[in-house]
Amino acid sequence: MQVVISPQSLLETGIRVEKVDDLRLFKFTDELQDRLEELMSKNQSAVLTTTEQEELNSISELDRIFTYLNSLLVAQK
Repeated sequence: MQVVISPQSLLETGIRVEKVDDLRLFKFTDELQDRLEELMSKNQSAVLTTTEQEELNSISELDRIFTYLNSLLVAQK
């Protein structure tokens, strides 16, 4: 059985909204940010398991989505 971590599973525990200046932006919790950095480090050393690679892909996808949404919010300011 293969475990797939989807961005949806991270919504409740890995995301917060932070006020920056007069904007509210999407951010990762410290725990999720730490996990992302850990996985990226392991990826650079080529020691990720298949499950960890899927987790990294999911978190990275969520990061891309947040970057896009936050850029839209900033542009609307």
